[in-house]
Amino acid sequence: MDELSVAMKARDFIAKCGPLALPVSVDAYAAQVGGTVKQEVLQENEDAWSVRLSNGKYRICVNCAHDSRRQRFSVCHEVAHEVLGIAADHTSPRWSFARRPPGEIACDVFAAELLLPFKVFKPRVDAVDMNFAAISGLADEFDASLTSTGSRFATFSRELCAFVLSEGGKVRYCARSTSLRDARAWVRTGMDLPSDSYSARVRAGVAVSGPEQAEPDQWFEDWERDGVFYEDVRHLGAWDQTLTLLWFDDEDLPPPRSERKRWEEETFGLRELDGKLPWPGKSKRRK
Repeated sequence: MDELSVAMKARDFIAKCGPLALPVSVDAYAAQVGGTVKQEVLQENEDAWSVRLSNGKYRICVNCAHDSRRQRFSVCHEVAHEVLGIAADHTSPRWSFARRPPGEIACDVFAAELLLPFKVFKPRVDAVDMNFAAISGLADEFDASLTSTGSRFATFSRELCAFVLSEGGKVRYCARSTSLRDARAWVRTGMDLPSDSYSARVRAGVAVSGPEQAEPDQWFEDWERDGVFYEDVRHLGAWDQTLTLLWFDDEDLPPPRSERKRWEEETFGLRELDGKLPWPGKSKRRK
């Protein structure tokens, strides 16, 4: 089952739950599948478990030692198992992206859609600036984790942007906006964090100081385009996870360097040099 199919199933499920208020009620989601939520003492790395009882009720037990946002995601994840009919496979901890089973990833996608519903999340993404402070603000509004919020922020943004999750200094996941995918910007899963990148420095202990200008060819494979490029970062030391927001400060990117000369000649013909760059681009620096 691909991510789009999972997301559409989640949106259908949300529609059955009635009007949405923020932050969304995970208890209402559980009730929709005949479930109740209970906090219990579980093993340290165990997020939750669920079972359909003989009386038909669906019981969801979450780890009372975890913070409220992690518990909210866990409830939605267990609802996803029931709605999607996917058996649980918790052989690896949920916070780890290194060896996540496909069924668990599908339930994570479903859970993120429940916590950050497209219908109300997308307009907010369009209204805020491009930086991690905006992601943090949305995470507070929706009572969701930075990881879930950042991933969906990049996915639904109109800008040329990407959200990258690294674990142990290696890239494990990347969400890209449609425009960045169309530009064929690709962050390779498994690559090391660029050694001199802002993200690597923050992981090593440097304090976050706001967005920094960066080089796109540090991050994107076989990248041959110019453009003003920025990087913002947060590091989650408890899990050695680095969250990186990458974006271009332009509405349009120039063509690849290998195609630029031909593109300029076809577009402008021979012209007198005037010191002005001919390729399109509209700066929209975000602070």
